[in-house]
Amino acid sequence: MALVFGWSVAVGSAAHAVERAEGQAAVVVRGGDTLYSTVSRCTVGFNARSGSTMYAFVSGRCAQGAITWYADAALTVSVGVTVGVSFPGNDYASVRYTNTAVSYPGEVSLGAGAGTRDITGAANPTIGQSLCHVGRVGGYRCGSIQAVNVTVNYGEGVVSGLFRSSICSEPGDTGGPAFSGGTALGVIVGSSGNCSVGGVTYYQPVVEWLSTYGLSIY
Repeated sequence: MALVFGWSVAVGSAAHAVERAEGQAAVVVRGGDTLYSTVSRCTVGFNARSGSTMYAFVSGRCAQGAITWYADAALTVSVGVTVGVSFPGNDYASVRYTNTAVSYPGEVSLGAGAGTRDITGAANPTIGQSLCHVGRVGGYRCGSIQAVNVTVNYGEGVVSGLFRSSICSEPGDTGGPAFSGGTALGVIVGSSGNCSVGGVTYYQPVVEWLSTYGLSIY
């Protein structure tokens, strides 16, 4: 089966959650939400921090060429800037949040009406481990990890150190968070098949990204 590496630029779902508090509209960016730039729109995998500075984990392939990020498709609410991209070889990028008026909780959205999941740590994946992911097209799905240290050949080059699960995903799910309980494991970077015929999904591990940028999940 052909590998599908559809990232979020083709999907036009809502950028962020809007919550009401004391009559004011507060912009909230969680894992699973969307950030927009002038060249792409990418799903936030997880939020992390170094000291008091907050960061977002997004797909490196999706983030290429993007500089400033916004919480809305109209590009009116700026939230951060790209501070590092690694692709190919790896598939991750860091966005440093710069707008202190926006909230960046350490949790992921499970989809419309499904609530959130608090993410309190990160770990390397292990074969047989239970796993759930959230894709903006395929939604919230669960399965188990089938393989680690997988190498995949994108059109733009080889990406190594990925892991694979038994969970299906759809084009447009790229960047979605993958976790086991409250532990972050990775983000969706590609798939084989789809959720109509069945398939598998590939992920960039989150621990490597955290180590590279000196970040921690909160």
